[in-house]
Amino acid sequence: MNKYEIRVIVLSSTILGVFFFALLFNVFSRKIDVPTCIPYDASFQKAEVRKVDDDYYEVYVTARMWNYDPGEIVVPPGSTVDFYLTSADVVHGFNIERKGVNLMAVPGAVNKTTVKFDEYGEYRIVCHEYCGVGHQNMMGKVLVTNSAL
Repeated sequence: MNKYEIRVIVLSSTILGVFFFALLFNVFSRKIDVPTCIPYDASFQKAEVRKVDDDYYEVYVTARMWNYDPGEIVVPPGSTVDFYLTSADVVHGFNIERKGVNLMAVPGAVNKTTVKFDEYGEYRIVCHEYCGVGHQNMMGKVLVTNSAL
């Protein structure tokens, strides 16, 4: 090998090492969850909020032009929520403010993430991928209140 090939291999290995370090640092040190992509199957029949336990919910969200179904999710404080996300038409974004959730809603695929809501309040959900003319109106919300389901 000549010296330029060796330099490229060393540089590529260094960049790959930095990438893996950043990924592992964010997962373990900053407690940022990496979303799971699960195969689309018949269990995702309709958009709904399922109460599994007193403080555990499963929310099946379908993104479509230009809304989320369900558009409003109500849970009590201290709840752990599993979000299952898919799209009915085009690629959409799914960002929950103040929670670090940033998912892609892709037709034919289901993304999953788990979020704990400890504080009362309203957490807006916005689409961060341009999905058409009405994109700016595509919003939803998670309400954390005692008057939950």
